[in-house]
Amino acid sequence: MSNKTPARRLAPGADRDKLAADLKKKYDAGASIRALAEETGRSYGGVHRLLEDAGATFRSRGGAPRRPES
Repeated sequence: MSNKTPARRLAPGADRDKLAADLKKKYDAGASIRALAEETGRSYGGVHRLLEDAGATFRSRGGAPRRPES
């Protein structure tokens, strides 16, 4: 079972802006959206929305391409 708390929206303002900036900094350093969601107890979509509002440039989906087996 998830450890997320019931939905809680951050109203526009300084607290939301600070959280968005902190998440963007971690995302730009390589953290995944899923890891940030787990860390903050927020949903994937909520973190994605905060990153979008903070102006993050999203990475492409998926990991490194698989090498063919020899």
